[in-house]
This record gives sequence, C-alpha cells and structure tokens, in this order.
Amino acid sequence: MLVKVYGSAVQGINATIVTIEVNVSQGIKFMLVGLPDSAVKESHERIVSALGYTGHKLPRKQIVVNMAPADIRKEGSAYDLPMAVGMLAASENIRNEELDKYVIMGELSLDGGLQPIKGALPIAIKAREEGFKGFIVPKQNAREAAVVNNLDVYGIENITEVIDFFNGKSSLEPVVVNTREEFSGNINLLDIDFADVKGQESVKRALEVAAAGGHNIIMIGPPGAGKSMMAKRLPTILPPLTLHEALETTKIHSVAGNIDSNTSLIAQRPFRSPHHTISDVALVGGGTFPQPGEISLAHNGVLFLDELPEFKRTVLEVMRQPLEDRKICISRAKFAIDYPASFMLVASMNPCPCGYYNHPDRDCVCAPGIVQKYLSRISGPLLDRIDIHIEIVPVPFEKLAEMDAAENSAAIRERVIKAREIQAFRFRDVDGVYCNAQMSSKLQREYASPDKAGSELLKNAMQRLNLSARAYDRILKVSRTIADLDDSENILSQHIAEAINYRNLDREGWAG
Repeated sequence: MLVKVYGSAVQGINATIVTIEVNVSQGIKFMLVGLPDSAVKESHERIVSALGYTGHKLPRKQIVVNMAPADIRKEGSAYDLPMAVGMLAASENIRNEELDKYVIMGELSLDGGLQPIKGALPIAIKAREEGFKGFIVPKQNAREAAVVNNLDVYGIENITEVIDFFNGKSSLEPVVVNTREEFSGNINLLDIDFADVKGQESVKRALEVAAAGGHNIIMIGPPGAGKSMMAKRLPTILPPLTLHEALETTKIHSVAGNIDSNTSLIAQRPFRSPHHTISDVALVGGGTFPQPGEISLAHNGVLFLDELPEFKRTVLEVMRQPLEDRKICISRAKFAIDYPASFMLVASMNPCPCGYYNHPDRDCVCAPGIVQKYLSRISGPLLDRIDIHIEIVPVPFEKLAEMDAAENSAAIRERVIKAREIQAFRFRDVDGVYCNAQMSSKLQREYASPDKAGSELLKNAMQRLNLSARAYDRILKVSRTIADLDDSENILSQHIAEAINYRNLDREGWAG
C-alpha cells in the first residue's frame, strides 16, 4: 500500500515541502531514497525502537521510502516522525484519510518521545502558504510555530499521541499564541540601561548619533574605560523591532536552533558578541550543513566585535560585502544560500598593545612604530565602512562616586525614534534605504549638502587635519543624522563640526 506524508526541508531561512512516500509490499528489504544524509538514514533504528517501546511494530515486509523532491538534500533527524507515521499508515495501522492535511516533523527518542527540531517557524509559514490545515511538531517547538495564524499547531510529547489522533481515539488541542499581545508586552522589557553608565557623555552622544542614523561605530580607549559596557546597552536605545522585523529575526534564530520552548517571537533586538578566535565560516555562515553565521544572527540588531585588531584579518575582510549589501550569499559547489545580514557594527579596541597610548595618567610602554603597526591590523576598506570613530578616556573617581543617575535609555531612545521617523519619511520612495547610513552618493547630494558655512568648515578641516578622502562622505552622512536629531532641515556648521570630531582614526599622525 502506498501512502504520502508531508514534511519539510529548510534551505537558508525558507522551507520547502517534502513529500514522504511510503510503499509497503511483499519482501523483507528496507530502502530509503531521495538524497537523505546520514542522520536521516539512521532513522530506521530509532523508528523501530520507538514503535516497539510503545507497543507497535513495523510490518515484516518490504518498505520503500522516497523523499521528494529527490534533488534536495534531506538533512537531520526531524524526519523520524513523518516516516514512522507513513510506515504505520502504509501497513494499515493508522487511518490515512487526514494525513494529507498536515505537515509532520519531529525527532524520535528510543522510547517514542519527541525531541525539538530546528526551523519550526519557517516550516509553519510554508505549511500555511501551501494550504495545509495543521502542523504537528514536538511540544518544545509548539509556541514558536504557533506564531503563524490560520494554521492549527499541535505540540506533542510522544508518537502515541499522533497515532491516536489520526485513528480518532483522542483529540489534540491546538496551541494558541496571541502574537501581537505577546510582542507588544515584551518589546520594552530591558534589563540593562544607560542610566548605569557614569560620565562618558561624549561617547553616549556618539552612540546616540550612531543609533539614530544606523551608523557603524568604533570605540578606541584603554582597558576598563567602559567600551563593552556601553556597547551592550546600545540595543536599548535603538527603535523597537517592528512585527515584520521580529518575525524575520525569529526565523533566523529558529533555523539556528536558538529558540527555547517558552519563546514564541523574539521581541528584543539581537546583540551578538563573538570571541576574537571566531572562524570565517562561523561569522558569515555556511558549513557542510549550512547554518546562519553571527552576522545573520545579529540581523536587525547589533554585532559587537571586542578588541577588533585581535580578530584574524581574513575574518574581518569577509564582512566588507555584507556591510554594504546587508545580506550574505553563501556559494558552494552543491548549493547557494542567501542569509539576511542587516546589522549595526559596533567595534572596540585598545589604542595600542599595552592599552595606554594617549592615556591621561599612565604612560604607554610600546616601542616606536608599534602603535601604528597595531592599528594597521584593521584594513582601510573595513575602516572605510565605519562611520564614527570615538576616543574614550577613563572616568575620573569624582564621576564614579556620584549618586545621581545618568540619563536613562528610554529618554535617549525617544530622540532616536523621532530621528528615524524623519528618515523613514525622507526615504519613503527609495527601496532598501531606511536610514542615513544607507544613503547612496546620489541621495547624499540631494539630502546631505551643507550650507555655505558648513562647506567652508569642512574644507578647512580636510586641509588642516589631513583627513582622508573617504572621511568626506562619512562626515556628511553623520552630520545629516545630527541635523535630524536637532530636527533641522538643513545641515548647519555645528552639525558638521560635531561630525568631524567623530573621525579620529582618519587624522594624519593620530597614532604617531
């Protein structure tokens, strides 16, 4: 008897429906075809044990399982449950009238229990698109999949529940998640705040400008000055995620297997801080079994690279294209996958190997030329994509001992949101541009032209400070953001002056 059961394969962050055809006939062989990987091939032993433990047996006949389309590689152990259901239905141990209305996925334990799977959200989205009535998943993935409306999602704990459901012996209650209510309830839950940061007003201002315009930023300062502390608080002043952004972010983390059983939708902007020993593939994604990298896991959020010069140069260079295109294409001989990678890059570094170059109280012990050599670990093209460079000096004891709370994240976020609203209106007719950092040269000429006094100031700065040519465009983009924060239609000289101060590493002779 031939039976068809429906599962799904995840490619990138999107899913494809897989038809699992099971035919039981005379013979004693078990054959699995349709480009399965090793984990899928091992499913036979798990299925036999799980069914035996729960009081069911596979028929002593020839079983042929085909996974179509056969040109897509099937990976992982999530096909255990649909294959087991198909085998039981083909041997007439399960009624098959309702099988074609459901997508079924789950990894079987030897006792018939179910383990969580990766990619439940994109599979649920695809199931709804294809017109399926419901989606049967392990209980741990139920809330994640239930984000999708107009689809009945059933969370199950063992295979017996599925068998009884299709045989009409018991019913399953669909998991219901009020997506908008949960999203709006979690969107402003912040456990850290800029109110914890004493002093460093100039750096906090630079981070506010970066958040308002979506600019990448690098902080240079000695150890213990507060670089990491402030970077971790940057997501608290970024505009809250929209529902569309939250769904897209959750899909990426779902594919990576980062969603726990209590989470339905990611409501906070991601903050990723990989160690400097990270490999190229771990940063951009890919691998034998393609997975999103750190730049994709930071999509719609912040990627923080602490001690930037300590990262391998090859790792840093692979970020150049994603920083421009806001996506990464992983191309290999057997596949090509696109992952979104629209993130804010925040980097920090010591000014020299000992960490005390330009320190107000301590002397740098590095030999002549060492500081420049240390900074040269970061290539010019990568530095070109970082709009704001800001120096940090240690906070004096008097500031640390102050009991008065600093300005909190909510107040800063309010100003950032207003500036982003101005930019959203300005670029409403331009596809793919939603903040000043993404302006092309054409848009820059149209929206970021300074007044006469500002142009003269910028000209003098370029000459006197020996700023590089690449600094010119960055200064104008940042000054446009500063003007938006001031609710000014025109870029004035004070906006240009502040933006010039955010190009420390471009000044000739800064590192000696």
